[in-house]
Amino acid sequence: MRMLLRGAAALAAVVTVASLTSGAAAHPRTGRAAEAAGTVRASAAAQIPPGVTAGVAVYDREAGRFTEQVDDSAQFRSASVVKLLLTLDFLWDRGPDYTIPPADRARLEPMLRGSDDDAADHYWSTYGGSAIIKRMTGRTELGLRDTAPPPAGYPGFWGYTAVSARDTVAIYRYILERAPAPVRDFIMDNLRRSTRCSATDHFDQHFGIAGAFDKPWAVKQGWSGKYAKGTCGSQAASSGVRAESAAPAPRAAAAVDLSRPALHSTGTVGANDRSIVAVLTLHPVGTSYGKAYTDIGRLTRSLNVPGAKRPAGTWFGTWGEFVNVRRGPATGGDRMTQLPAGVEVLVGCQVRGEVVNVPPYTNEWWAYLPQYGGYISNIYISSPDNRLPNVPECAA
Repeated sequence: MRMLLRGAAALAAVVTVASLTSGAAAHPRTGRAAEAAGTVRASAAAQIPPGVTAGVAVYDREAGRFTEQVDDSAQFRSASVVKLLLTLDFLWDRGPDYTIPPADRARLEPMLRGSDDDAADHYWSTYGGSAIIKRMTGRTELGLRDTAPPPAGYPGFWGYTAVSARDTVAIYRYILERAPAPVRDFIMDNLRRSTRCSATDHFDQHFGIAGAFDKPWAVKQGWSGKYAKGTCGSQAASSGVRAESAAPAPRAAAAVDLSRPALHSTGTVGANDRSIVAVLTLHPVGTSYGKAYTDIGRLTRSLNVPGAKRPAGTWFGTWGEFVNVRRGPATGGDRMTQLPAGVEVLVGCQVRGEVVNVPPYTNEWWAYLPQYGGYISNIYISSPDNRLPNVPECAA
């Protein structure tokens, strides 16, 4: 049995500080109104979409204080966020120069950048499985309070490790402030090079922090649940579900929720890694990846993150499955990637291009998506008009 069954779940009650409409609409002419850039401003009250359970912590390293804390001690299953601990455990006693053998570098780099699961399987099975988590929770330098090994009956499932938002902040604070410089630089340099497409299952992993803020940022994302495959890259994978869907049914005694789909965004934002951000979320069973992607994006954009730079543009919902992002405003242009079905996107500008027909609609306008560096036809954007309101034309 593979050991890449990881996820995220919290026992804490749903916290709805401010109600937001859910993600993208199912139809181009009946979708919700666009969200103007800047509408969701930084505030001290995280806005958690209906139906979402979240643990949130934002720590301002410059001021030495938290700016956001919502159920930050609640335990979630870690999903791929645990790969930070797998990396730290491997590097812990490698001094004095912390040289990484080439074979391990070839595993660790894609594990940190693209969330490669085969690499995590290797370190989990080679270095003791749950003993890794016990070693890390025993490290006083880390100061972990809520982290725990996978529950009884799931010893091989590294993603069922329990974590909390405040422990995630503690992990990043150790890496940035106390770890030996070679360890800090190796981990953070790789997180800064996070790839849009995950290495294992071709998911678009630039949600949450990576979508809410302009660089500089460094991220380690996590997701777990029955999400449709094939949403990222020029060669999308065939339809399917993540491998963790094959896990045994969760047991009632499990300390964390192992059933609801999870999506986590963690990392640092701003110059000199000023703010540490941890957003851990659970979504109702049956939630699509695009809906979860949109909800964690809206939540992350609502946070007070000192040092963050927010991208210019206007957020719109989309409709349709596997909408292609093209290098130019034409269907013959190179396909750069495909959008998660129904995801919300940031539009920077729009331009007239090839006429696209999706009966009964016809549209010659194309939207430029700065976070993807490409275009989609406006026909797939949830707006009542062909030309998007309050969006400028792209410069010639």
